[in-house]
Amino acid sequence: MILKGRQQGCSTYVGARFYQQTTMHIGIRTFILTHEDKATANLFDMVNRYHENCPTFVRPSTGAANAKELFFDKLDSGYQVGTAGNKAVGRSMTVQLFHGSEVAFWPNASQHAAGVLQAVPDIEGTEVILESTANGVGNYYHQKWQEAERGQGDFIAIFVPWFWQDEYRKAVGTEFVMTEEEQTYMLAYGLDMEQIAWRRNKITELADANLFKQEYPATAAEAFQMSGHDSYIKPELIVRARKNTVSESGPLVIGFDPARFGDDGSALTRRLGRKIPKIEVRYKLDTMQAAGWAKQVIDEEKPAKFFIDVGGLGAGIYDRLVEMGYGDIVVPVNFGSSPLEPDKYDENGRVIGGGPANRRAEMWMKSREWLEDPAGVDIPDEDPIQADACGPGYKYDSNSRLLMEKKDDMRRRGANSPDRWDSVVLTFAEPVAVKKKVTLNFSSEFN
Repeated sequence: MILKGRQQGCSTYVGARFYQQTTMHIGIRTFILTHEDKATANLFDMVNRYHENCPTFVRPSTGAANAKELFFDKLDSGYQVGTAGNKAVGRSMTVQLFHGSEVAFWPNASQHAAGVLQAVPDIEGTEVILESTANGVGNYYHQKWQEAERGQGDFIAIFVPWFWQDEYRKAVGTEFVMTEEEQTYMLAYGLDMEQIAWRRNKITELADANLFKQEYPATAAEAFQMSGHDSYIKPELIVRARKNTVSESGPLVIGFDPARFGDDGSALTRRLGRKIPKIEVRYKLDTMQAAGWAKQVIDEEKPAKFFIDVGGLGAGIYDRLVEMGYGDIVVPVNFGSSPLEPDKYDENGRVIGGGPANRRAEMWMKSREWLEDPAGVDIPDEDPIQADACGPGYKYDSNSRLLMEKKDDMRRRGANSPDRWDSVVLTFAEPVAVKKKVTLNFSSEFN
């Protein structure tokens, strides 16, 4: 699965790769499926251009050749193309090489997948390449990308950022002055001023900075940030933390967010002051397996505190850890409970606006404040972490208190449960003091 920006040459590469394989082997059927007729014609023209310019001594003999098919008769190999729309397209074929182009824009994408992808046998030598720019969240391509990122299924997730393109540059004049945001962006991704000038010009053309992120993403998580989605934690904060380096400090604090549903992951975060060295996710764990993992981590790494979400599966895991003698280290946290910091009231006994509405909102607030620390923080440089941190939206209740978007509401709009960042926020559940070593000095009369 290839996620990329606009006009980055992925279709050209796949066309060349599949032309080489189709013309150098016997009995290969290659099928190209795109999102619209014009794109289908363009990709098939590209194949024809490869064929017409192929050196004579290696160019295969052709049989049928028309707008929808190119058949190499002596090899019994060839191409066919189609446009997504008809749900049955490609269903009756047997295909060895399949190129799905702009899959995020296919109508009836899941039906096509159930049809044409089943036409590709799961044997050595077959390939399926699905490439696309992002088209929001919740669609078939977004769901398959998330699975590939998690290592689920057979697809390999490959992200191509816009700045890999050498031509995405614009000459810089003496009057060009970068903004603070542009300087941060340039340092985060190791860019030069000509690339920043091109980016500024393209944002002006699109008239929407969020649309630029979707069309020309720097990270996979950024690609799926739809225009209009207002995340509580802004991507810029996460990008800065991903590219920063700080030393470990303070006690080891662990946050553990057990999975509630089959496709969710159990996420475990280790934090030492301003540094998160590792966020680990495991899938399909039952209560005993999750408790065993937690026990192993506690025994080997000896955290000062181990905070666990006790909603759903977490309650049983907590009880089991207490039974095993870890009650002084393991702390239960209920996301839906009242915040630790009490509401403030005016002289008439009315709640003063502001603050978090519940424990989950309180911890998310503290994690954002941590990210905003002028001294900087350090998190793993991984797209799934950014996707989880920037996934939830937010709103305020009648008392102007913060409410984070519910996980069920996120699923309804096609977004994943933010498991990784929920495990991060758990490390902010309570202040954890540094244990001080006590040294006893005996006077000489006792020596």
